[in-house]
Order: sequence, then C-alpha cells, then structure tokens
Amino acid sequence: VRVFVADGCGLCGEAIEVVRSVCGDGYSVVDVTGDPQLEPLYRERIPVVEVDGVDRFTYVVEPEALRALL
Repeated sequence: VRVFVADGCGLCGEAIEVVRSVCGDGYSVVDVTGDPQLEPLYRERIPVVEVDGVDRFTYVVEPEALRALL
C-alpha cells in the first residue's frame, strides 16, 4: 500500500491516518512535491492510495473498503 501526498494537501493527513489504522506499518508514503514524473500524474487528485500497484482511492479512503482490498 502506498499513499501519494504533496505539500499543501488538506486531505493527506486524514488519508494517512486511515491507512495507518488499517495497515499498521505496512504502507509507505510518497511525496510527489517537485518530482517531475510523479507530480503531473498525482497533484490534481491527491491523496491517492495505491494497493498492489493499482490506484484504489482518491481524496477519501474508506477504511472498510481498504480492509476488503487487503
């Protein structure tokens, strides 16, 4: 599980907290700020939560839905 975030994101902290509550330490956070490849892909729709290489959540992470995917 990866959470894509960026500077100035008001929803990113909440998304990380939901992922942490479901995954414990089994996730990573990727800051796309200033990354020439990732920022154009993610900036307009962060936070994005990826599970097994597939973008599964944008903006809001539903804990029950995340548990079901895992």
